Amino acid sequence: MLSTHLLVDDYLNHLRVERRLSPHTVESYARDLRMLAEYAAGRKRKLPSLDRHALEAFVRELMDRGFSPRSVARVVACVRGFYRFTTVEQRLPANPADDLRAPRAFPGLPKFLSVDEVDTLILQPDPSTPLGLRDRALIELLYATGMRVSELVTLRSSDVNLPAGYLTCTGKGRKERVVPIGDEAVAWVTRYQREARPGLLRGASTPRLFVNARGRPLSRIGFWKILKGYARKAGLRRDVSPHVLRHSFATHLLERGADLRAIQMMLGHTDLSTTQIYTHVLESRLRALYDRFHPRA
Repeated sequence: MLSTHLLVDDYLNHLRVERRLSPHTVESYARDLRMLAEYAAGRKRKLPSLDRHALEAFVRELMDRGFSPRSVARVVACVRGFYRFTTVEQRLPANPADDLRAPRAFPGLPKFLSVDEVDTLILQPDPSTPLGLRDRALIELLYATGMRVSELVTLRSSDVNLPAGYLTCTGKGRKERVVPIGDEAVAWVTRYQREARPGLLRGASTPRLFVNARGRPLSRIGFWKILKGYARKAGLRRDVSPHVLRHSFATHLLERGADLRAIQMMLGHTDLSTTQIYTHVLESRLRALYDRFHPRA
């Protein structure tokens, strides 16, 4: 029997070296394959022995455990890629996941905050403290640029040109893009770099712009917790995440007349159709306003 551990390692190396996927994406694939391996082990089987029937049962189990259709679709894509790789490498005689399908994902409209809610959230950190000043700069910069949280926390000081009002970030597929920064964000990041970052570093050195209380690079999970805390403090009922601020950035720009292709470039979307979901947000809001206020609605 082929070694599950060796097969998975070979596939992850293929993703890392040959397909040059980001470490975050490779980590997600590894997590999905661990779930599949645990499922197989629970039935006293290994990954090479799973057939189409077993893989379909695995997908049903994920749905029963409460995974969203979108999350299950991601796992199915990983499983199909894994078995396609092992078949092409002639480790298996046939691909059991060749026609494996995920449940249909009905895309929902992205969640976003109103301008007033964003303003309330931004005012929560106490800028008189080093960590509060850092957090204000973080939230200001995220809302000003619409970056992904992974792009925000991996940002280097050298990536930010504050006098010129723009930054360069590396997104999915290691593609770089230039994003403008508004005056408010420029001012707060400048203050953070001058007044808070040196003290937080405590003599240490790192190219990363944002650091934690121990002077180490801030992590995605670390910022997620920080944002959650301020959202609760602001009394925001809805689930606030870094991606909600990204959606808010795009929605507010579109509401004020920004060009969709410009928003696409700033968000780092490869395909314009991905950005077009924000037009549905506006259509939904216009419909609600029409139904509420038109005398014959």
